[in-house]
Order: sequence, then C-alpha cells, then structure tokens
Amino acid sequence: MVATADLVLAAGAATDAGRVRPLNEDSHVATAPVFVVADGMGGHAAGERASSAAIAALADLAGREVSPAEVYEAVARARARVEAIEAPPGRDAGTTLSGVVVTWQGGEPYWLVVNVGDSRTYRLADDRLEQISVDHSEVQELVEAGDITEAEVAEHPLRHVVTRALGAGGWSEADFWLLPIGSHDRVLVCSDGLTAELTDDEIAELLRGEPHPVAAAQGLVREAVARGGRDNVTAVVVDGGNAGADQGTAQRRPDDGVDEPDGDTKPTARRRP
Repeated sequence: MVATADLVLAAGAATDAGRVRPLNEDSHVATAPVFVVADGMGGHAAGERASSAAIAALADLAGREVSPAEVYEAVARARARVEAIEAPPGRDAGTTLSGVVVTWQGGEPYWLVVNVGDSRTYRLADDRLEQISVDHSEVQELVEAGDITEAEVAEHPLRHVVTRALGAGGWSEADFWLLPIGSHDRVLVCSDGLTAELTDDEIAELLRGEPHPVAAAQGLVREAVARGGRDNVTAVVVDGGNAGADQGTAQRRPDDGVDEPDGDTKPTARRRP
C-alpha cells in the first residue's frame, strides 16, 4: 500500500498460463505508481520476451513520482526494446500494453491511461464498471462501423487480430488519457485471456464482491481458467482513493502523445492516418 495525505493506493495481481498454452506470454507490473499488463505475440518464446521487455521499460518508473513525459518516454523505450527482439522466421515479436500510471497535475492525482492493442483497462466507480481503454482490434473496427454487434464479437473469426501493437511490424502508436482519481476508484487491467472468458457484467460482479485487490485479481484469473482458460490470463487490480476528489468521468488527453495471437493475438498492419 502507498499513501500520501490525499491519495491511498493498494494493488494485487495474478496470472496463469491457462489450460491450453505451454508458455505464459503475459507480463505485468503492479508496483506504485505503475500498473500495466502486456500480452506477447510472435510464437515460441518471442511473445514472452516481447511482453517482458515492454514491462521492464515501464517498471523502471516504479517507486517514484513520474510525469506524463516520463511515461511517454518509457513507452518509446518499450517499443524500441521489442523491435530489437529477433523472432522466428516469418513471425514478428510484439506485444500489447495497457494500464495506468499515477501522475500529478496541479497538485491533484490522475490515472494516466496507456493502451496499445486489445488488453484492457477498466474503472469501477460509483458501482459502475467502464472500459476506459479502446481495443485496437479488427472486431472493434467492425463494431464501430456497425457491421457486427457486441454480442457477435466473442465468436467472430477475427476476434484475435489486433490493429496496433508494440513491435510485430505494425502500427504501434499508443493512446493516452488523463483521468482524475476519484474518492473510491477500482481499476482493473487485464489481458484478453480474461475478457475472452468473462463478460463485463461478470467481471463487475467479481470486482464488487471482493474488497481486497489481491483476492479480487486472483478470483478473476481463477474464474477465467475455470471457464476454459483458452489463453494466458492476467489481472491487475488497483484501488485508488483521493480524499479531495469530486468523483467524475471527465477525461482529458495529455498535451503530447507518443508517435508512435488459435487464441493467439495476431497483429495486422495498419497505416497511420
């Protein structure tokens, strides 16, 4: 647990290779102020190395107060480390990256949300679960275009194809948002092995039912594996409380962004607009 005069943070994490895959290609960090999950791709050990390399770059920020600019730089380092990995012929090492880093703006704490790929970041606030990252995936583009419904996503043949990733020879620009930390926020960061097995309603019920973040993360992963565990599963749960917060949903983008899968996540190249 980390506490200041106005902010208290407590976190827990759990991960499992699942019932099908021989390797766990997920990696994570859950040390204040950094709470991030990466889901590797590339086959053999390339995905494991890619996710580990990306998380190591973000983990360099742990244990100290950081600015948004330092987070952008860490993501750029993560990209460079992943792109330097040699993968088997015909496969590019790559990884998704999603999560939050606590930063301070004008003396107030914010979640700085970072996302590239289809791992997800959620916030539970005022008893309502909201996905605060946006999937970079083929099926998300189809949903937004009105070509398929949300209900059709789980069984769609393109459900594992991502449109952005760090490395993997594709478009690697990350999304960033600044979100004020409320008086009682619970953030979940997870790989798609969790959301492939559990609906958002089921995730919300489990998050509401377990007050301790370690037990909540363990319970989510355990349930996903029990439902089939067709992919690696990782969950990071972080509770943040800002004593002076006026709970709200306003988001603002930081001034400067970074220019910049079978059940395996698979990258597909996208040109930058």
